Amino acid sequence: MKWEDSKKGFENFLRLEKSLSQNSIAAYVNDINKLMVFLEGNFKKLAPEKVKLNHLRSFVEHLNDRGVSPRTQARTISGIKSFFKYLLIEGKIQGDPTTLLESPKIGRKLPDVLTMEEIDTIIDAVDLEKPEGQRNKAMLETLYSCGLRVSELVNLKVTNLFFEQGFVKVEGKSEKERLVPVSEKAVVEINKYLNGYRKTLRISPESENVLFLNRRGKKLSRVMIFTIIKNLAQKVGMDKKISPHTFRHSFATHLISGGADLRAVQEMLGHESILTTEIYTHLDRDYLKSTISQFHPRS
Repeated sequence: MKWEDSKKGFENFLRLEKSLSQNSIAAYVNDINKLMVFLEGNFKKLAPEKVKLNHLRSFVEHLNDRGVSPRTQARTISGIKSFFKYLLIEGKIQGDPTTLLESPKIGRKLPDVLTMEEIDTIIDAVDLEKPEGQRNKAMLETLYSCGLRVSELVNLKVTNLFFEQGFVKVEGKSEKERLVPVSEKAVVEINKYLNGYRKTLRISPESENVLFLNRRGKKLSRVMIFTIIKNLAQKVGMDKKISPHTFRHSFATHLISGGADLRAVQEMLGHESILTTEIYTHLDRDYLKSTISQFHPRS
C-alpha cells in the first residue's frame, strides 16, 4: 500500500463521509505529510500497513525535540489517529497502531476577550474616508454582532440576509447551516455598504452572491480579515493579541456575562458540544458566583 494512495483515499473519506471543510481536510493531510516525511527519513520504505506503535512514539519524540507545543502535538496526533482509524475501517490494516499512543496533557486555554469599549474603539478607528472603509466597518460589526468565525464571515451570502426577520443564515463547519440574530447596528452598517461601496465594484460572476468583496469584486480572503483587524489594533495602540476570533470570543463572553442561557449561546456559535461553549463561563467569575447564589440549594 502506497502513502499517496492512502492519503487520497483518506481525503475522499473526510470529504464524503465526514463532510469536513477544505480547510479541515488540508490540516489532516498536513499531519499525515509530517509523519510520512519523518518515517521516510528514519525508517526506509515503511508502508502505512507496516507502521507500529514504536514508530509513532519516535515521531512524537521528534516533535517534542523540535520544540513543538503540546497543543500542536495533540492536534497532530489526533489527525494521525483519524488516518489509521480510516485504514482500519477500509480493511487496509489489521490493527490500529495508534490505540496506545498518548497525547500530551494540555490545559484549556482561555481566549483573549475585548471589553465593549475596546470593541467600539477598534470599530471607530476604521477610516471611512477610504473607499473600503464602510465595508470594513460593516464586517467588524457583523463579526461581533453575530459571533461569526472568520470563514463564516467571508462566505456570508447576500441572499442569506433576512433583515426583516432579524436574522442571517450562516454556513458553518461541515456545511451546517444555522440562523443567527443580527443587531440593528450591524444591519445599518451592512445596508450602507450595500448601497455604497459595493455598488461601485465590478463584481466577478462567481462572487455576485458574496456579501463582502475586495476591490477586484471577488471574495475576501481570511488573511485579509486578519490584516485589517491587526492594523486597526496597532492604530489604536491596543497591546492585546487580537484576531477575528477575538470578536467571536468577546461576543460569547458578553452574552454569558449578561445572563444568556448557555444552550442558546451554543446554538448561536454553532458549537457541536456544550463543553466547547462552557469555556466562556470561566471568563466571568462574577457570573458564576451569582448563578450559584441564585440557584444552588445550599445558598
